[in-house]
Amino acid sequence: MSGNMNPRTVLKYFLAREQAEGRGARVRRSIGTINLRNFTPFLMLDHFHVTPGIGGFPSHPHHGQETITYITHGAMAHEDFTGSAGILYPGDLQFMTAGKGVVHSEIPVKLKDDPTQACIGMQLWVDLPENLKNTPPRYRDLKKKEIPIAKPNDKVEVKVISGSSYGIGSLRDLAYTPVCYYHYTVKPGGEFKQEVPADFNSFIYLMEGGLTINDKEYDQYNAIFFNRDGDYIEGKNPANATKDASFVLIGGEALDQKIVQHGPFVETSVEKMHEVFRNYQHGINGFEKAREWEAKIDIGVEEGDVIGNTATPKKDEL
Repeated sequence: MSGNMNPRTVLKYFLAREQAEGRGARVRRSIGTINLRNFTPFLMLDHFHVTPGIGGFPSHPHHGQETITYITHGAMAHEDFTGSAGILYPGDLQFMTAGKGVVHSEIPVKLKDDPTQACIGMQLWVDLPENLKNTPPRYRDLKKKEIPIAKPNDKVEVKVISGSSYGIGSLRDLAYTPVCYYHYTVKPGGEFKQEVPADFNSFIYLMEGGLTINDKEYDQYNAIFFNRDGDYIEGKNPANATKDASFVLIGGEALDQKIVQHGPFVETSVEKMHEVFRNYQHGINGFEKAREWEAKIDIGVEEGDVIGNTATPKKDEL
């Protein structure tokens, strides 16, 4: 790291409190709450916990945004009205571009070797630039084996999901809106320093353990947002900590556009939002299949079930 560089300061932070969402799911929502409505280009961040056979996120629409889903425990099946379907296991991600419109379902999978294992992970909603709001929907599944890992020392490990960390770069072209995404694990006594682009807003969400940043301590489930006043984010897991710190550090290019959001629909003006609602209600302009399509996975998923046109793979088949 070159000289004349400065760390970013903290803009705000708060505890992500648990709430009900979807069908029987529990989420800790940070972005997208009264504490922080949005943080361009980010619209929502949920740390979710969903039990197979009980909870899930059955068929629902999206428009004008991208979603990034990261599974840390269990498994999640997805299916949509374009015919796309698949399953994510621990360490896997899905980059979904809703664009013009999509209706999909996300349901936890009952694993054969551990049927009560909850599906736990992160889902991030990212705004699309105005000129891409009506792009066709697309998916990019990123499997655990495709994600490079940086190990700058014996106390720090970084899964480089998108971007570059300690000289290790990720796969490219995962999303339309430029995003960097890192999953850090820092052992007690470990320190980290992550560069972020000048025009990116950035934040940390603490999944486990605690961190010290700029001499202030932050506990599990805290979301920490940074000013765009520096070149990197740094912190440490104190030497006297009793557990590893596990957190995501995420950044995204700040978009200079208005955000008009109604649930899973995102536009740049009230007039355009009215048009999206008309499209969805009448099944036109991207939502032609919305009325007749039903997700097979809405009733539940077990390993080996057929979703879409393919059998759900088992974990040991990947």
